[in-house]
Parts: sequence; C-alpha cells; structure tokens
Amino acid sequence: MAPADEIVIYPNDVLRQVCAPIGNADAETVALAERMLELMYASPGRGLAGPQVGVPRRLFVMDASWKVDAPSPEICIDPELVWSSPETCVMQEGCLSLPDQPRSISRPVQVRMVWTDATGNRAEHLLEGVRARIAQHELDHLDGVLILDHPAAAAPSE
Repeated sequence: MAPADEIVIYPNDVLRQVCAPIGNADAETVALAERMLELMYASPGRGLAGPQVGVPRRLFVMDASWKVDAPSPEICIDPELVWSSPETCVMQEGCLSLPDQPRSISRPVQVRMVWTDATGNRAEHLLEGVRARIAQHELDHLDGVLILDHPAAAAPSE
C-alpha cells in the first residue's frame, strides 16, 4: 500500500471496487492517510477515500471544518456505519474523482460510525450535519459507490 501522488478520476476501475479491510493502523497506513490529507487540502476537498488515490483499502480521511475554521483532520480506518437517522436532508455534493459533476443527494442527517484512528484506537462516533454527509460520501467510495449511483434528489428550495 504505497502513498499515491494524485487523485484518480472516473471512470478508472478502482473507483468501482469494494475495498478490502486494513486491520492494523501501522506506519504505512498512517503515512498513506497523511499523504491523502495533503492531497485533499490541496484539491481543495473535505474528504478523500483510498480508491480515490488508487488504493482499494477501507480508509478515508476527512475534515469538515477546515474551509471555515481551523483544520481538524480525521483518519478513518476500517469504518463501519452502525446507525443512521430516519431524518434526511438533500444537499449538493461534489467529488474530487468526478470534477465538475455535482449532484443533489438525500442522506441521513445523523449517523453513528465506528472506525480505527491513526493511533490504533477503535471508537464509535456520532456524526451530524456536514460531517455526517462527508463520512457517508467517503464510505460509499469504499463500497465502490459514486454520487452518480444515487438517485437525483430535488434540490432544496431556497
């Protein structure tokens, strides 16, 4: 699992792969995640998943706040969705692997996810709002799902 130097663009086949688990948060995994954060910030995105850098493993990074506040990067190894709220919200999403192809998507406004962090600690997290949306988007990537696969939702009225 070598760090990638660029973001993979659709229709590259790696974006459709269901990713393999990682297991341990070893030095190689952490180095890849740190490189992914660099690419994400430079892009500038708010999330990036393993297949988007050519590595079909269950890893994503995200930072929901850096565009409006101080950076708060998160490394999510072997994430699992354990609960989602019945309440949903439609928002427009973009994707670094699908440049200039935003799509309005309905997603739960809250989710509970479990993942291992860069220090090897596995914990459950309650995510809300934009942070929940980013995590769901990135988790989709780990299952070979792209925003193109979601039914187009009516854009929220202003």
